[in-house]
Amino acid sequence: MSNSMGIASIFVLSSVLLSPLAMAEESSAFVARNAERAAVVQQAREAYAQQQQDHAKGLEQSASKVSVSADKDS
Repeated sequence: MSNSMGIASIFVLSSVLLSPLAMAEESSAFVARNAERAAVVQQAREAYAQQQQDHAKGLEQSASKVSVSADKDS
């Protein structure tokens, strides 16, 4: 009897302690915070992609300048 009461009390205690975490996923503050984080991550990804495109354009321009100057030297 004592063993089953101990197991039951552990189950009840753990559910009481973990219930705020379960409720947090449904709160509007939690949803808003996750949306804000997702927006920041999306902006960072777009900025990185733009930086990579700019870098690739810079390399293409450098390569064309080198080929133009090589053609002039010939």
